[in-house]
Amino acid sequence: MSLVKTWYDTEAAASKYGVEKSRVLEWVEEGLVRCEREGETVVRVNIDDVRLQVEDLVREA
Repeated sequence: MSLVKTWYDTEAAASKYGVEKSRVLEWVEEGLVRCEREGETVVRVNIDDVRLQVEDLVREA
């Protein structure tokens, strides 16, 4: 059992790393970030995946 929160709603994930919510959703659509959906709506994303994408952005800068 994990002691760390792994799944964040999209707005909280974006806010945690200072990126736009639209960027997080773009990563989801590209298959780079895992998500949980309710119907067609992305409601939660895996924060570890988001962190990896943010690290890639920083490396590219």
